[in-house]
Amino acid sequence: MLHFNAFLHSCGHHSAAWRHPRSRVEDLGDIRYYEELAQTAERGKFDAVFFADGHSVRDPAGAGTWFLEPITALTAMARATRRIGLVTTISTTFYTPFHAARLLASLDHISGGRAGWNVVTSMFDAEARNHGYDEIPARAERYARAEEFVEVALALWDSWDADALVLDRAGMYADPEAVHPIDHVGEHFSVDGPLTVPRSPQGRPVLFQAGASGQGRDLAAQYAEAIYAVAYDIESGASYYADVKARIDKAGRDPSAVGIMPGLVTYVGSTMAEARAKKAELDALLPVSQSLRQLGMFVEQDCSGWELDAPVPVLPPIGEFTGPHGRYETILRIIAKDSPTVRELLGTLAAGGGHATMIGTPESIADDIEAWVHRGAADGFNLMPPLYPDSLTDFVDEVVPILQSRGVFRREYSADTLRGHLA
Repeated sequence: MLHFNAFLHSCGHHSAAWRHPRSRVEDLGDIRYYEELAQTAERGKFDAVFFADGHSVRDPAGAGTWFLEPITALTAMARATRRIGLVTTISTTFYTPFHAARLLASLDHISGGRAGWNVVTSMFDAEARNHGYDEIPARAERYARAEEFVEVALALWDSWDADALVLDRAGMYADPEAVHPIDHVGEHFSVDGPLTVPRSPQGRPVLFQAGASGQGRDLAAQYAEAIYAVAYDIESGASYYADVKARIDKAGRDPSAVGIMPGLVTYVGSTMAEARAKKAELDALLPVSQSLRQLGMFVEQDCSGWELDAPVPVLPPIGEFTGPHGRYETILRIIAKDSPTVRELLGTLAAGGGHATMIGTPESIADDIEAWVHRGAADGFNLMPPLYPDSLTDFVDEVVPILQSRGVFRREYSADTLRGHLA
């Protein structure tokens, strides 16, 4: 069965979504907005909603900054939903294991076993400077800390046995023999334990990871129960999938038990023309000069004179490019796959960047989703709607029923916990 998460982000994953007349930009501080999105995803029988976090203001003028703190918001959303999972990021660079374990165990109790943690190490100097660093620590240091952080969090969650609570009013709240200190002393942390929160419904909240680098992939292979991936096309998706599944096997775990979910941006229309018009409507709201400057940074050319509605000029092959290869290679893949105009390229980069983008009818998008799975490029997707709530509603109401009718996606939940949904 396919797996779907709804990646909640502001007014949508297109950077100009907040400017759209149907955006809910006025409601970004209103918990009812997020509750309604979670309820829509739950109506679509998604495994989870994913509410990411950030620790610095990006561009105040562009509504690309953060608003509500995710654990707080997800706790409220737990009361507005019944079955859908609730996943957030917690940075192993900026938190402590005890703090993170306590927050997530509390969310797991409040939600009845629906909490998930996307393990991240953070990456921006601006975030680090809000936490007492001069700059973000080096990648090797961040990942060494992350590995120890996860080990400590797991030990804290296990510090209460499942039957520790006795609740005998005659004189025993919990069995002292079933509550254990962890006495951890490591390179980065010293933690006595036990956790102040008794064992939660899932025992351990579900661990997610989004490793792209070699160290990130190894961390995912060691600990993750589901993985968020970045892949623009089916070929790059299959390459990532094969590599990470091999790493999971090498780590001594069952690769088939760990789902890989690339990010997915969808524009759904009754016809291909209508779907393309939805993308064009958002693309037209982009600040053109700013977007061209950003593109120029990626391709190391002056793009200010490029004709917006003409094809993208021929770019040097990757072997001749002297700048950073990651984003440039993605741009080359977008051009090769979609033959976009300059305006369309700017819009694709603005909505999900290097993530897969599917534009078409409900049937064609369902076909593409199944093709990724059959090719061995995905076990499902982390849906990144370009415009909330419209794009999520389109997917739930138009694409999900087709996948259900084909027998590749659930019609009803068969479990009450997030881990149960992912099984």
